[in-house]
Amino acid sequence: MSHNDHLDAAWQYHSGTKHSQLSLRMSPHILDWENKPLLFKIYPTLEVTRLPRDFRETGSAALSAIAATGGEQTQVQAIPDLETLAQLLFFSAGVIRSKKHEQGETFFRAAACTGALYEIELYVVCTDLPAQDLHGIKDSPGLAAGVYHFGAAEFGLRQLRSGDFRQALVEAAGGDSSIAHAPVIILCTGTYWRNAWKYRSRTYRHFGWDNGTILANLLAMSSAANLPARIVTGFVDSQINELLSLDTKREVAFSLVPIGHQQSMPPNPPQISPLDLPIVPYSKEEVDYPAMRKMHEASSLNSADEVAAWRGKTPSHELHSPKDTTTPLQPPDDSIPQDTIEQVISRRGSTRKFSRDPITLPQLALLLDRATRGIPADFLDPLSSHLNDLYLIVNNVAGLAAGAYVYHWESKVLELLKPGDFRDKAGYLGLEQQIPADAAVDVFFLADLKRILERYGNRGYRAAQLEAGILGGKLYLAAYAQRLGASGLTFYDDDVVNFFSPHARGKSAIFLVAIGRSALRK
Repeated sequence: MSHNDHLDAAWQYHSGTKHSQLSLRMSPHILDWENKPLLFKIYPTLEVTRLPRDFRETGSAALSAIAATGGEQTQVQAIPDLETLAQLLFFSAGVIRSKKHEQGETFFRAAACTGALYEIELYVVCTDLPAQDLHGIKDSPGLAAGVYHFGAAEFGLRQLRSGDFRQALVEAAGGDSSIAHAPVIILCTGTYWRNAWKYRSRTYRHFGWDNGTILANLLAMSSAANLPARIVTGFVDSQINELLSLDTKREVAFSLVPIGHQQSMPPNPPQISPLDLPIVPYSKEEVDYPAMRKMHEASSLNSADEVAAWRGKTPSHELHSPKDTTTPLQPPDDSIPQDTIEQVISRRGSTRKFSRDPITLPQLALLLDRATRGIPADFLDPLSSHLNDLYLIVNNVAGLAAGAYVYHWESKVLELLKPGDFRDKAGYLGLEQQIPADAAVDVFFLADLKRILERYGNRGYRAAQLEAGILGGKLYLAAYAQRLGASGLTFYDDDVVNFFSPHARGKSAIFLVAIGRSALRK
């Protein structure tokens, strides 16, 4: 029996994982560096199929790729070859670069992740994929239909199952048409311990943030490759977990991304038998935080009928018409940076120190415009709808008074809630860190969880966190496309809401992204 409509579970988890000055001081956490988890999932008994790395440049400007909604229905055949699949995986979750130091080696991945712990794993379910065709010459054998795990460490695929299992995903997702016509589906899972080593029970929130930044990259890269892509979060959890043979006490499915289009429907899948595949241990010891598993189980769906009923219109919520001072945001029509999406992802990082120098109002307008064009997801219908509202603390934006603002998505204006210098307050709200105090602008994501949970049940909590992560990922990319910096941060939950009230009264703090000019780059 599903417990998705027993909303006490979401409220208990959210309240129980809030940060406050008192909670952090009453429950300090010391990191056990000797027990830090391995950052990669490795199946030692399975052979690795190495993926090609000499990608064709898409030539797509990052700021265009970020803005594309990517989920439009199409009747045009669009089947990625093996090289394109490799490109999508590399620029979504691959190791972009590494840095050696006395303690070992740090690996920098394509998408931002809390604590650089990379708890999100990617899997691929596909039909037979062709090899790259260069002037009529196939330079590789392509990829056989199957279920694969993406090994970021080796940049390769390990086959878990042989055969076309896409119909199993169609059934688990309640007959979703985008999955039914997709030659490739990328599955994202969350590994509890790898992130909980540092963040403990709050890790389940991070599943949404860290999966979301990967999806922001994946949507942009799919758009650049002219492939339709869509995010599916409504599915029968047990069926996806069974297909991937996950130990659900340690790892669980979180989202599906069908990519491409083909006319034919998938065949009936082979029998799904249990797999007994060893993996390399993450740590010598793992600490269990039951609150995360309880939240995931309470937000799970148990039948295709339940999935179909879960889908539907996003509950409408429009901010009240601006009452006070407003500033229209007009993104520049010319002189927009044209760096490609690959170039921007390759240089993206997480800024650890801002210079306090200003960014410009057109730069801020471009950031917000590109991030809020719409996300193709099954919990957002219509495409222009959203679950999170964006509140800003503006510290230093040339042409805009310092103060607290709320962004109106539909009219693309900033409404001034209260003027003033709130640098110190921003630093306090961002868990008393210097980063948000030094940033030019801090974007806080707040959501009306009551409205969301009443519509979607506990699973709406997953959706709210995931949407915030995707929007945050888009802000990251839009910032680095303009040679700015960005950093995702945590926060004092109730203090954030109180600061933006009375406008934000009744909402919950979901995420925070600081944006500005990097002091190191300067």
